[in-house]
Amino acid sequence: MLWSMTDDIAVRAEDLTKFYGTRRGIEGLDLEVRTGEVMGFLGPNGAGKTTTIRLLLDFLRPTRGHATVLGMDPRRDKATLHAQIGYLPGELAFPGREKAADLLKFFADSRGGVAWQTVTGLAERLELDLSRPIHTLSKGNKQKVGLVQAFMHSPALLILDEPTSGLDPLMQQEFLALVREARAAGQTVFMSSHVLAEVQQTADRVAIVRDGHLAAVERVESLGRRAVRTVEIHFDGPVDAAEFAALPGVSDVTASGPVLRCTVDGRLDPLIKAAARHDVVDLLSAEPDLEETFLSFYYHSEGAGDVAAGA
Repeated sequence: MLWSMTDDIAVRAEDLTKFYGTRRGIEGLDLEVRTGEVMGFLGPNGAGKTTTIRLLLDFLRPTRGHATVLGMDPRRDKATLHAQIGYLPGELAFPGREKAADLLKFFADSRGGVAWQTVTGLAERLELDLSRPIHTLSKGNKQKVGLVQAFMHSPALLILDEPTSGLDPLMQQEFLALVREARAAGQTVFMSSHVLAEVQQTADRVAIVRDGHLAAVERVESLGRRAVRTVEIHFDGPVDAAEFAALPGVSDVTASGPVLRCTVDGRLDPLIKAAARHDVVDLLSAEPDLEETFLSFYYHSEGAGDVAAGA
């Protein structure tokens, strides 16, 4: 391995803020990404994800606040730091008319000489034809070139901005396999997305940004425990929907004879205790939809106060 870490925090942001004139990019961001974890950085388009990434890489200068990345200052130690990072921008732009292989050879050489079999191995996994000129590639295939250059040198830190954009479902799964392998090797992954499902399978924690502010930091399984799910309960006789409609987190309650259907946002305990007052024949609970949970959190937490509970 070509890198090592002595600190258990790979990325630390303190009051990190960027305004574009009067328009807010990100404000007051306090966040820590632990060494060796996969952190999903989630929020709708325009929430401040790309601004944050550019600040961490010193592509933008903060209005106020500070960040350290791999124990280094992004501005003072920029060259040394970038050699230890695999970066995939949200908007790829490859100038020139060279072949994909030629461009990746340039990247490999600039990083001290990456074994070409590593490059071709990644290309094969992503079904990328290296013989084709870059300018002829589709958006999805250009994204594959970006992924290969990010992963090729086994960096200490991968910073990936909307990494599955343009990839078909099969290649999305291959990408997620690469992320899992990177984590197993001790690398840190900071991955932005507006699609919760693509980080659900790999992330240890998720940070949710809303309107330029950090709204929450949670473990994926914690988010699942308070996820929105559909529940159907079969009783041995008719029940009254009104008995369940006022329970905490319970909504969309309907009763048809002995069958009760509802939506539960969060813990099932109040519903289960209410149901236990009757004879229950069967209970069906759909797998929590974390995408729906994320959207519910984003759109219904306005005014609730931002929380950064780094579980």
